[in-house]
Amino acid sequence: MQPTLYEKLGADNVTLLVERFYDLVFVHPEISHLFKTDKEIIKEKQRLFLTQFLGGPALYSQQYGHPQLRARHLPHPIGNDEAVAWLACMNKAISTLPIDEPLKDELFKRFVPTAMFMVNREEEE
Repeated sequence: MQPTLYEKLGADNVTLLVERFYDLVFVHPEISHLFKTDKEIIKEKQRLFLTQFLGGPALYSQQYGHPQLRARHLPHPIGNDEAVAWLACMNKAISTLPIDEPLKDELFKRFVPTAMFMVNREEEE
């Protein structure tokens, strides 16, 4: 059986990814406004979610129920520009992890369809 992305990364790298990602997101001019609640709670929820999303224990579901990603993001206007900005922050955060390049590529590719699925508004002309 193939190891999951979570097993390949390990819990410490997932935590490091969350920290580095949000260091970028919270100051990003296009998307920082989407993150209005307590920053430590946001980071902890993301750590729990990514653990589950990447094939680790279902920590997010145990604490908060089914992730319902799209439904939970509907109150926030997310267009293609925001999804691309989010992915850029994630790519930059992934690039700083102490893992090999093929694993960085595999990890980033896991986020692309999900980020684009979060788009919930049309771009303005």
